[in-house]
Amino acid sequence: MNVVVVESPAKAKTINKYLGPGYEVLASFGHVRDLPAKNGSVDPDADFRMIWEVDPKAQKRLSDIARAIKGADKLILATDPDREGEAISWHVLEALREKRALKDQRIERVVFNAITKQAVTDAMKHPREIDGALVDAYLARRALDYLVGFTLSPVLWRKLPGARSAGRVQSVALRLVTEREMEIEKFVPREYWSIAALLATPRAETFEARLVGADGKRIQRLDVGTGAEAEAFKKALETATFSVANVEAKPTKRHPPPPFTTSTLQQEASRKLGLAPAQTMRVAQRLYEGVDIGGETVGLITYMRTDGVQIADEAITAARRVIGSDYGDRYVPGAPRRYQVKAKNAQEAHEAIRPTDLARRPRQVAKYLESDQARLYELIWLRALASQMESAELERTTVDITAKVGPRVLDLRATGTVVQFDGFLTLYQEGRDDGDDDEESRRLPAMSAGEPLERKSITADQHFTEPPPRYSEASLVKRMEELGIGRPSTYAAILQVLQDRGYVRLEKRRLMAEDKGRLVIAFLESFFARYVEYDFTASLEEQLDRVSNNEVDWRALMRDFWAGFIGNVDDIKDLRIGQVLDALDTVLAPHVFPARADGGDPRQCPTCGTGRLSIKLGRFGAFVGCSNYPECRFTRQFAVNGDGDAAASGGTRVLGKDPESGLEVSLRAGRFGPYLQLGEGAEGEKPKRSSIPKGQSPSDIDLERALALLSLPRQVGKHPETGEPIMAGIGRFGPYVQHQKTYASLEAGDDVLNIGLNRAVTLIAEKALKGGRGRRGGGDPGRSLGDHPNGGAVVVKNGRYGAYVSHDGINATLPRDKAPDAITLEEALALIEERIVKGGGKRPARKAAKTAKPKAKPKAAKPKSAAKPKTAAKTKSTPSVKKAKSKKSDSPPRKAATN
Repeated sequence: MNVVVVESPAKAKTINKYLGPGYEVLASFGHVRDLPAKNGSVDPDADFRMIWEVDPKAQKRLSDIARAIKGADKLILATDPDREGEAISWHVLEALREKRALKDQRIERVVFNAITKQAVTDAMKHPREIDGALVDAYLARRALDYLVGFTLSPVLWRKLPGARSAGRVQSVALRLVTEREMEIEKFVPREYWSIAALLATPRAETFEARLVGADGKRIQRLDVGTGAEAEAFKKALETATFSVANVEAKPTKRHPPPPFTTSTLQQEASRKLGLAPAQTMRVAQRLYEGVDIGGETVGLITYMRTDGVQIADEAITAARRVIGSDYGDRYVPGAPRRYQVKAKNAQEAHEAIRPTDLARRPRQVAKYLESDQARLYELIWLRALASQMESAELERTTVDITAKVGPRVLDLRATGTVVQFDGFLTLYQEGRDDGDDDEESRRLPAMSAGEPLERKSITADQHFTEPPPRYSEASLVKRMEELGIGRPSTYAAILQVLQDRGYVRLEKRRLMAEDKGRLVIAFLESFFARYVEYDFTASLEEQLDRVSNNEVDWRALMRDFWAGFIGNVDDIKDLRIGQVLDALDTVLAPHVFPARADGGDPRQCPTCGTGRLSIKLGRFGAFVGCSNYPECRFTRQFAVNGDGDAAASGGTRVLGKDPESGLEVSLRAGRFGPYLQLGEGAEGEKPKRSSIPKGQSPSDIDLERALALLSLPRQVGKHPETGEPIMAGIGRFGPYVQHQKTYASLEAGDDVLNIGLNRAVTLIAEKALKGGRGRRGGGDPGRSLGDHPNGGAVVVKNGRYGAYVSHDGINATLPRDKAPDAITLEEALALIEERIVKGGGKRPARKAAKTAKPKAKPKAAKPKSAAKPKTAAKTKSTPSVKKAKSKKSDSPPRKAATN
């Protein structure tokens, strides 16, 4: 008997079918050991000795593996073919040695790029030893990330209240987002005009040409800067005679893009399918590990963490065969295409991402797949097949036109492109992040030099230059790859961490820097500039790659890094908060105190008129306060929001009057962000107020919505079991629904003004099952389906509103056609993952730290805060460690219902 160890139960189930009765395949469920989350787990003074601790949830899995190998001939480690996979195999082996579970069994390491019967059986014939260089690269990265996190994050907590933590690569990615935000804020639009003529050939075929020159001088895009200039050109063209000066047609080719790498897959899935990088990787993982296709479990794609663009010869042969069969020999190039990656620091250690069998067409497998799986598989199949197709043949035509007005000559130009042979374009066209001018895609009528043209109309259009677009998840991944920041396996995690920490938010599929993130970057650029430099981070990634190639000793790399880093940390340990504020005030001044439209001093206090505004730090992070505090208690949100709303910059915007009371409804700025207010309040009484739900832009608030928010809480309906009312409102922790003593926070996509009774009942039931206020008695203990990859049991339970699966407080309702006794672990894991993607995870509570004045005392409805933070800790934690963790809990910013 041979024992095979892989990461996941799905992978184990597939491989077990391929290998047969002589093998027992067990899953480690990912890493089995990690560094304890406490100081000293990596000791620089002991040459970076690392203390590993077995995850308590992994003990049972290791015991199962140890029992299985007692009578085995071989232990075969078959984890993924990358650095993390190598590390998992190494950890399993080391843990088994510590248990003294190994006797004289042979230890083999096998890797396969695809989970197919042929790939797995071939891999078993070519075993090797664990790659020590890859393990060293893993150790170096793990030690670096640990030391940066556990050294720099406490400095942030002490010097910058409200900050969460700082990661080695995440901070550099955050810098990209914040710098783009600064570019947008500093951008000054510039007016320009375009002049176009609609012309007709003698055959009455019309086309459009643009003004490109006048009086022998070339006119660039921004050269016509005023309406007067544009009108002068327009009048001249309206009396001109037009003729064709020159026609130039150039044949050109457009070549297909290479097959997907991890980065390009995430980018295209974001553009074309609307999937976040993390979601793309989850779906790709399931396609890789195996899907039941007509009774046979098979991996549909090759390994999905790669920066290589080459594919195996047999895959190229299969692609050419499918192209010839489906599209004809004209679409098969004369020679197979070979690609080389252009990305900085690419290792090309694995094949590109492709279908394991290109003859398995998307329409044939779609019925066996979930929606996202089918869409992603089709995208991968199309890209891989197109990469081996013939180039598209185009003809790009440029027509130069002369317009004569007496002795004056004006020049116009028309361009167009005609597809002579579509080639790979018949199957696939690469997406773009931002709209491009499609002028050249137009087809022009046939013309010849000297031919007269008839003027149909002349137009002059005003334009304004636009700032650079904010990064989408796709374009940020692309930029990180260009700079050599991060690696294929880290892009999705980096983006997720930035959002989880509240440093950026995703709005209309664009990443926007939050004030908290800008503060962190301003601090790091002021006091740790070297460690957020793009070149330094890329250089460090390159050195880590050299470790994996066995060119550099990992401890030598760590010694070089640590000497400079700890010296920098020691230099600022005694830094006073006042010095930090001075630095932040200088760096962030253009963002926090932009120029006023009236030319006045942007730092002048609008309340007392004599105080100076500056950045201050309080228990909830940064805000703007007056220098005359406590005599003047003016405070406002940290910065003016992107749309320049008056309420966000310390002013008041009147929305109108309440038709019932006649009182004025206004949008104002408070310590905790913009809020709404009804009237000014009678003497000794506070006026009615309401905070604005998270994700709602103040600029989108009109009188109707403001009145609806001020009318909260509202009755959603009556509970179907108790007959008691269910209320919806906004409290200290954001929007909620309430039934009796149970409060449940609304999730992403829920609107406090429109949430219906069914949804409200579901949220309240889920909160009760998680142990929310008002829960009475015990619930169904459920039936265990097995262990989750992150540890802990996955159970199926019967609830008051139907059956559901649960893991660590996350519940997912079973589909109507799935009986509780028929659900499998793999199906349960998929439902839980889908629930998390839709925002169904627990919302961690926040523990506020002691901070400086001034203090605000918001009054609001007090729904119980959301559930306690979900932790997937893999180590034993001391009480002091748990306290530290609460400071950096991934909780949403605390919201107040009043100013």
